[in-house]
Amino acid sequence: MAGTSRHNREMMINAKKQLAECSDPIERLRLQCLSRGCAGIKGLGRTFRIMDDDNNRTLDLKEFIKGLNDYGVLMEKEEAINLFQQFDRDGSGQIDFDEFLITLRPPMSNARKEVVLQAFKKLDKTGDGVITVEDLKGVYDVRKHPKYLNGEWTEDQIFRKFLDSFDSPDDKDGKVTKDEFWNYYSGVSASIDNDVYFILMMKTAWRL
Repeated sequence: MAGTSRHNREMMINAKKQLAECSDPIERLRLQCLSRGCAGIKGLGRTFRIMDDDNNRTLDLKEFIKGLNDYGVLMEKEEAINLFQQFDRDGSGQIDFDEFLITLRPPMSNARKEVVLQAFKKLDKTGDGVITVEDLKGVYDVRKHPKYLNGEWTEDQIFRKFLDSFDSPDDKDGKVTKDEFWNYYSGVSASIDNDVYFILMMKTAWRL
């Protein structure tokens, strides 16, 4: 699968190391998410979504600080306030958390973005913007999977496990949206310095 566990481990270790030397609030929060693995940013997004009771997709300062605490982000209150103010550009006292999560993703070159988009489009066979078990049939071959070969898992179980790898541990719904896919691969991308290697990895994994 693209975004191997080795890359995930390396990224988590590197993020923890960089965190010790980093002072920029946005970068510190990004590194705290990445230190939890490729699904770390998605996990923070889910925490914020749970708190968005009126579904207006915005957060005030109190909700923002509570969300960080609930997700276990270590940050002084002053640093959290400073971070909130950086995102609250119009001084309205509210931040759009979709914009917030997009800013939090590690930056990717256009070439990397293009190959991630190609992979998503290939996997999203029905074109509805969500990858499900049904989409994966005929795209992702499970016949060489060791647990399929030894009869331990069915085809559907392997597909579901595959989709779960894009989800944060407490949000395994068997569906992967384009945003979740982006958040995941921006995490993988952060662990790979070389554009050519990242693109090759994606093309090989997804036969693009």
